[in-house]
Amino acid sequence: MRKIVECVPNFSEGRDPLKVEALVAVMRSVPGVAVLDRESDADHNRCVVTLAGEPEAVAEAALLGVGKARELIDLTRHSGAHPRMGATDVVPFIPVEGVELEDCVALARKVGREIWTRYRIPVYFYEAAAQRPERTNLENIRKGQFEGLREEVPKNPARAPDIGDPAVHPTAGATVVGARKFLIAYNVNLNTPDVTIANRIAKAIRFSSGGLRYVKSMGVELRSRNLAQVSINLTDFEQTPMHRVFEMVRREAERYGAQVVGSEIVGLVPKKALEMSADYFLQLEGFKPEMVFENRLAAALSGSTTETAQPGQFAALAKPLLDAVAAATPTPGGGSVSALAGALAASLGQMVAGLARKKKSHAQYVEPLSAAISDLEARADVLASAMDRDAASYDAVLAAFKMPKDSAEDQARRDAAIASATKAATEVPMGVAELAAEVFERLGQLEGITPASMVSDLRVGKLMASAAAAGALANVQINLDTLNDKVYIATIQSRAAAVEARLAPRPAAAAK
Repeated sequence: MRKIVECVPNFSEGRDPLKVEALVAVMRSVPGVAVLDRESDADHNRCVVTLAGEPEAVAEAALLGVGKARELIDLTRHSGAHPRMGATDVVPFIPVEGVELEDCVALARKVGREIWTRYRIPVYFYEAAAQRPERTNLENIRKGQFEGLREEVPKNPARAPDIGDPAVHPTAGATVVGARKFLIAYNVNLNTPDVTIANRIAKAIRFSSGGLRYVKSMGVELRSRNLAQVSINLTDFEQTPMHRVFEMVRREAERYGAQVVGSEIVGLVPKKALEMSADYFLQLEGFKPEMVFENRLAAALSGSTTETAQPGQFAALAKPLLDAVAAATPTPGGGSVSALAGALAASLGQMVAGLARKKKSHAQYVEPLSAAISDLEARADVLASAMDRDAASYDAVLAAFKMPKDSAEDQARRDAAIASATKAATEVPMGVAELAAEVFERLGQLEGITPASMVSDLRVGKLMASAAAAGALANVQINLDTLNDKVYIATIQSRAAAVEARLAPRPAAAAK
């Protein structure tokens, strides 16, 4: 079986085409390596090159690119809209064929060591190759950028590189090397130069701020075009598809009086990602990937089939989650299950709205049905992510209880940490309850614009949403029972009462 990996090195140069060409030429010189794509952006002052081929050949090409970047790029004279800490900023390896993510981790570690040996550029490892949990996310490593790292690394052991001396290279900075799944670099441009709007939208959609599960984002000013941009990294397009991100950016922009004027892909994108977006925006009835000519031809030539999944597929998908809940461990527990119930309710609503808008008899409702799908997709994503956030917040409470209490000072620190962690653990189910109430109301609104044959699905969804809210509020109350902050307790109880009021049965209208 052949082995193919992809590597997408990011270099801090996007304005000098001769330098970009020199970078590409040295990597292309390695036999067995294909340069699939290159993208340069003057505002970002950054170029992204996509390589593919046998693992060892791709690794050598990436190393030559790092060496050439050290020769050509001086970060002390560099400026651009995109954060950076190295002349070669990031070098991720992605499994394509015949290799697993673990193989790419080993390759990344080998390349990282070789970067230091050859070029004396310190290296940090991220994503699946990270050697410290806090370095999984690139933004944590790159905090402060080149200038900040240059000052902090010699003084702060926590910022020291994984490979190399505790000091950045004087002109080439430091390089981050890692292994990850396929990432889509996707940017959405707005009809305003106000970057604060782009930053607000970025905060609303990114996972770290409570947004979409597989989204990282930031606002960027494109001075050459007099536009603001929401710059996005989509780390799992199958779980959080491109069209969902686009629709959420569009709706958030409208809140600030802005509009989307276009979007762009940096580098390459899987065909499946575009198929999913085409199905959503074109509202194709009965669309399947095997309806694409190239997909059917490839399947025929390879001798594979495009049959649908075998019976039992849904049980197989659910089994790992059921096993995790059934395990004799504190998490995932009732809070995560409540969040899941809310996400399932929102997903049922998406199904009903998606089917309804395909019916000619409901053509007049296409716009509100499409809006409902977008809203419910966004809520389902946040509710699904709350499963992890609830478990993590509970683990933080347990960690606080394990703090030392030998002295009065230790006891005070422990009590404060427990109270803080408990409040954080209260906010997650409180948010789940409020979102579940929103889903409950949205499903009720769909009853009037969907076929009668689908009402049972909507009612199941409403029951699930109601259960999600009730379960989440039960978790809220358990946490409140352990707190002494009366003002905080009153605030949360007021929010809980508002949720309960939204879920209460409405009295029937009096006959006239």
